[in-house]
Amino acid sequence: MNDSTVECADRAERRRVLSFKFSVFRGAVRIALAFLFSGAMGVSGVEVVPLRVATFDVDATPPLGYMMAYDPVVRLDAMTLRCRGVVLLGQAEPIVLCAVDWIGIANEAHDAFRERLAKAAGTTPDRVAVHTLHQHDAPLVDFTAERLLKEAKAKHLGPLNGDFCRETLAKIAVAVKASLALAKPVTHCGWGAAEVKRVASNRRIFGPDGKVRAVRYTTCADPKLRAEPEGVIDPELSMLTFWNGDTPLAVLSYYACHPQSYYRMGIPSPDFPGIARFIRQQSVPEALHVHFNGAGGNIGAGKYNDGLRKNRMVLAQRLADGMKRAFDSTKKFAVQSRDLRWSVAPVALPVAKHLDEAKLIADVAKGSVPPVAVPAAERLAFLRRCKSGHKTDLAQLAIGDVRVLHMPGELFVEYQLAAKQMQPKLNVAMAAYGDYGTFYIGTERAYSEGGYETEPRSSNVAPEVEAVLMQGIRKLLSEN
Repeated sequence: MNDSTVECADRAERRRVLSFKFSVFRGAVRIALAFLFSGAMGVSGVEVVPLRVATFDVDATPPLGYMMAYDPVVRLDAMTLRCRGVVLLGQAEPIVLCAVDWIGIANEAHDAFRERLAKAAGTTPDRVAVHTLHQHDAPLVDFTAERLLKEAKAKHLGPLNGDFCRETLAKIAVAVKASLALAKPVTHCGWGAAEVKRVASNRRIFGPDGKVRAVRYTTCADPKLRAEPEGVIDPELSMLTFWNGDTPLAVLSYYACHPQSYYRMGIPSPDFPGIARFIRQQSVPEALHVHFNGAGGNIGAGKYNDGLRKNRMVLAQRLADGMKRAFDSTKKFAVQSRDLRWSVAPVALPVAKHLDEAKLIADVAKGSVPPVAVPAAERLAFLRRCKSGHKTDLAQLAIGDVRVLHMPGELFVEYQLAAKQMQPKLNVAMAAYGDYGTFYIGTERAYSEGGYETEPRSSNVAPEVEAVLMQGIRKLLSEN
């Protein structure tokens, strides 16, 4: 080997050693920068996607002549029905939270809403929560029951004609997709809570034997029933907010109460929760305000509402006052997209024993008799759905010490109170009125106490539903 060959070999070895040392140094620098700038980089050196929120708002008001849950539309008013929500974008697949000013979205219709919104947002249906506020001068949609009536050659579908709802769903999907391009970065979330005064009261009035002796509905003309105590309620309005610095982007509020002041007017109305939402939207116009009805199945405004028309604005102002105090009490905390977590607990709901499939099929066959065929189709839809092995998703949004539970049906307030007691160190809120196929969902004890809410005409689930739901709630809240 000559001298020039040896010299070339030495130079190559020095370059290899230097290259190795430089790669080690570069790796060390990357790790150090990852720790120093953890807000933008993970410890593995992988870039962290910032948390963003997109908002959507669609007119969900039916046209003249459309059959709502109880009456056809005879006139349109200044206050429209809305479908509002947010899309949360970050590290994982998007999360969609949606609230609609309708009485209920049930069975295959609820599936369709989740599937269409998931596709529009680029996510999966199990990461979509769709709820109604349960106003009564509003649409009801159940594609399964509608199909059963059509198969029975029903001449009149009543409130189950889903054409308008399909058209609205298409508009919502377009709005969700368009909102993604306008999503804004989220630097902080906020939590606030306030007591709402003189709105909610328990509907079930008990006698000395422990049985329900009267139901104090959302309108109560009987002064003796109005004089009864509020009963078991959750007086607290909870509020989750999303911020970019000092600018609020979205305000999500949760309160458990039937939303009626008066109805059967033939005029679509968001009622007092919609008016309260409007008032707060005007006060804080930077943010979209989305309101969810909590577990208000056995809760109404009957103690404070004798049916006078003026009470709609009175109740709206009281609820808006609670919203304002919750917003003003908000405590903000810094967030990143990796702080956002979504979990789902699918459960099989027990079917009420009074759902007799043979009788329901016979009643649905009476398609030309809507008062018989329509409710039978709704019950048969739920029964067959459960018999097919369908499970209902209970879901939870977790961010910081905030937990928001997403639940089906007209849930009794005891579920909401129990959830809060399970994790007293966390800030827990609940949105009910998800899949409406269940109708009312009482506690196990409630089914032996009597009262409208647990009668066969009112509830499609069995008393054992409490154990199933409590187990699901406990599972979600126990997750880190």
